[in-house]
Amino acid sequence: MNFLVVGCGRVGAELSYRLFKSGHQVVVVDSDRAAFNRLHPDFQGRTLEGEGLAENVLERAGIKEADGLAAVTNSDTLNAAVAHTARAVFNVPIVVVRNYDPSLRRVIEVFGLQTVSSTSWGAQRVEELLTNPVQKMVYSTGNGEVEVYEFVMPEHWKGLTVGELLIPLPQCYPVALTRAGRSVLPRADMRLEPGDVLNVSSTVEGIGLLAARLEKKAKA
Repeated sequence: MNFLVVGCGRVGAELSYRLFKSGHQVVVVDSDRAAFNRLHPDFQGRTLEGEGLAENVLERAGIKEADGLAAVTNSDTLNAAVAHTARAVFNVPIVVVRNYDPSLRRVIEVFGLQTVSSTSWGAQRVEELLTNPVQKMVYSTGNGEVEVYEFVMPEHWKGLTVGELLIPLPQCYPVALTRAGRSVLPRADMRLEPGDVLNVSSTVEGIGLLAARLEKKAKA
């Protein structure tokens, strides 16, 4: 696939190299030639010095043939403008925007653009690790609004059903139950055994309630 990466900061350089290593054709655009020094020495994609918002620069970068574009400069407004141009003018099918300032995130999302907010997501992950150390997050969607967590069932939950564990909790849904290496879709009436691995899809609020319930049961 053909990808354009606008912005060659730390994220842009890492993203470009990862895409290249995966076998894709990559063009990196940045207004500062020195920024390309951040690219891995093995990177063999194209680099193009120029303003990422300039249509002629985007055309030279091959945007008309691009399968996707990532706008990852250090400016939220520039990222939004580049992404909107890629979508509205050049009809690029996949457009992703990096967001720094959480207060501007909703403005970018109004345009229907896929947004990755490193600030919001990073702060949420630190909060989870500080306040809910019991569970392990294994998959995150969007910017962390919904995540999949993994719980290993302790001895004191033996005999309880999945429904008794989760159904009273809002925003908390069972995804998979693994026992002896075999996974199934969990039913509400399935009884838990020590060592079972239960994957739960939840918001931060929901998983906090579940963690509190587990901790309370452990102390009982």
